[in-house]
Amino acid sequence: GNMVEWCLPQDIDLEGVEFKSMASGSHKIQSDFIYFRKGLCFGLACFANMPVESELERGARMKSVGILSPSYTLLYRYMHFLENQVRHQLEMPGHYSHLEAFYDDKKGVLPDSKGTPNSQQPVHWLPSIHRYMYPEMKITHPAGCMSQFIKFFGEQILVLWKFALLRKRILIFSPPPVGVVCYRVYCCCCLANVSLPGLGGTVPESKPFFYVNVADIEMLETEVSYVACTTEKIFEEKRDLYDVYVDNQNVKTHHEHLQPLLKINNADKEKYRRLNDQRQMLMYSQEVGEDCSSCEEDLFILFFMEQNNRIFQTLMEVSASQDKTLTADHARGMGLDPQGDRSFLMDLLEVYGIDVMLVIDNPCCT
Repeated sequence: GNMVEWCLPQDIDLEGVEFKSMASGSHKIQSDFIYFRKGLCFGLACFANMPVESELERGARMKSVGILSPSYTLLYRYMHFLENQVRHQLEMPGHYSHLEAFYDDKKGVLPDSKGTPNSQQPVHWLPSIHRYMYPEMKITHPAGCMSQFIKFFGEQILVLWKFALLRKRILIFSPPPVGVVCYRVYCCCCLANVSLPGLGGTVPESKPFFYVNVADIEMLETEVSYVACTTEKIFEEKRDLYDVYVDNQNVKTHHEHLQPLLKINNADKEKYRRLNDQRQMLMYSQEVGEDCSSCEEDLFILFFMEQNNRIFQTLMEVSASQDKTLTADHARGMGLDPQGDRSFLMDLLEVYGIDVMLVIDNPCCT
């Protein structure tokens, strides 16, 4: 099995990290990178696989070199270093001086063993209203992970958006390599950003768990909301662990009351068209040199944040009104389909504890 060969600091609890930092099935691929969660910390590990003429190692030497941090947003900065180091460890096992120097240079305040960060605020993944504007706060992909996400899922991202906003447990399955799938987890979380003050203090935090495996089952059993990915097909059978299962582009749920959310309605198609129009305009403005400052990631995050803000602003205004009645016109104003999004709206009101009355009943009158 996997084992932790070396670490700093030596007294840190790394139980299970040997399975998180090397995805199940990785022996079939040459290299990969993996984001994962360990307690209150996030990790990034780079994996590499090298053929060797050794019976003891069964013809292949496989290693991962990783780091843990209280936040995942800056981990990508060290991807190049980790890729170089895992190569170095394959070719010269046991030489840790570069890793020691890196640790001495970067070490900071990590959460203590009780799980409470010292001199730090608790870790939250949800950006505040201006945080997405700072490039160093972003998890980036050389080829643009948002662009890949949109191309991969197409209109299905509107289905994922609804489940993310409802704080459902979303599990994404894919065979290795898992790196790009970890970016899909991140993109899923970005779909649910809301920047309105005072909204949903009692709403569960939707957490990116990134890569999970069978060793995480016990932990996942206690989670009410998360987004994660796995390379282990066995998870599909463990229905009590997730609400939504994504197998490549196929989004499904075993909960009957969530089935209507799988259907793409006219309002979803309109949103997808608007998103693509905005992307085309951004690409055009970059081509003619007008705007090099904005990027597709900002556009993507802002698009969904504005959409979410519009929904919750309307719901809060209606709940503060005298008759608290939410009409078909309100639904259209929020960019929703009065009929197609009825069950989504009902779930939304329940999850966020918003007190309004839905009067979208008769299909012939909408």
